[in-house]
Amino acid sequence: MTGPIVFSTPALERDVSSRVEKLVHKIHPAHPVHLFRRPVLTQKAHDFLSQFSGTVMYAVKCNPDEGVIITLAEAGITTFDAASIDEVRLVRRLVPDARIHFMHTVKSREAIREAYFDHGVRVFVTDTIDELHKIVHETQLANDLEIFVRLALPKNKEATVDFSAKFGATPKGAAFLLHEARLVCSKLGLMFHPGTQSTNVDVFARGIALAAEVIRRAGVKVDALDVGGGFPAPYPGQEVAPLSAFMDVIRQAVQDHHLEDLPFYCEPGRALTAEAGLLVVRVEQRKDKALYLNDGVYGGLVEAAKWQGAVRFPVHLVPKHPDFVVPSEKCEEFRFCGPTCDSLDMMKGPFMLPDYVAEGDWIVVGLSGAYTNACRSDFNGFGLSRTMLIDF
Repeated sequence: MTGPIVFSTPALERDVSSRVEKLVHKIHPAHPVHLFRRPVLTQKAHDFLSQFSGTVMYAVKCNPDEGVIITLAEAGITTFDAASIDEVRLVRRLVPDARIHFMHTVKSREAIREAYFDHGVRVFVTDTIDELHKIVHETQLANDLEIFVRLALPKNKEATVDFSAKFGATPKGAAFLLHEARLVCSKLGLMFHPGTQSTNVDVFARGIALAAEVIRRAGVKVDALDVGGGFPAPYPGQEVAPLSAFMDVIRQAVQDHHLEDLPFYCEPGRALTAEAGLLVVRVEQRKDKALYLNDGVYGGLVEAAKWQGAVRFPVHLVPKHPDFVVPSEKCEEFRFCGPTCDSLDMMKGPFMLPDYVAEGDWIVVGLSGAYTNACRSDFNGFGLSRTMLIDF
């Protein structure tokens, strides 16, 4: 056997590794398999619900698997961040009593109408006056709208992807939108998002400080504040503070800026699901230190792509023969190549694996519960995969 997979619960490492290997040998997969660990999803939900003083809502785009959504709902998360009408439909079907926030700042008119009239969505987000007018018009001047204005933050260099580069109003623009939205909504909120995989806890303090300044500038009553998502997962090579450190910073910033009376929201995605995911891929060929896999950047390994910042994932080898005798414990650095006929489909890693890895072996990629199944495509005909919810 190779070394254990690194999980967030060390006491389970050896047992989980063994059970995963037995499962892989039992199902003998010829296509990629997403494994989502129900106990980890439940624990992550409990961590957020117990440590965040407001409402925790799941960012569906991160992992829209039905089993994942149901597991999080059963664990107590009943508010969801949807970014499309398909996500709204999905959540309403799976969790009929869920509260849904339609969080995309640019929505089609058809999507707004359907969300409001067919699915009972009352919470909408905007970062422009045009979008605000669109929401009001398509909901037929509804008197029960809850509008959140999205505020852009200064560039966040610590984030893997800075969301404010695409979304959010300037502080001056956000103050104006708060003033205008107050005239047409029953409840008014302000929100920001630090960006995905934000490893610096201080970014939340800076966001809350800027939000407080915008609220003062707007001069109107604001009913809620959403501090966004971006809570990081502990990928190899990155220093990530515990969730409690982020919550302490948020709590202190709220007190410093006298916002304690506002209802608060956060919208984690990656931090809820990443550690629960295992992606099983197969080695189809080895060329020296390059391993050609049956999955790649157009599939479940999109975040390992160079243009994505090349996230490094923990990996674990499962030899193709259950009774394989390990010849040595030596590990070496490998790079991955995906199955498509595209040279962009490569992942530099490095990925540390035993030097005897060979064609037909499987590799279990840990920390793969976020954006892996969500971003999978059928490019070049390599989109086939399987998903399993496991109870260990």
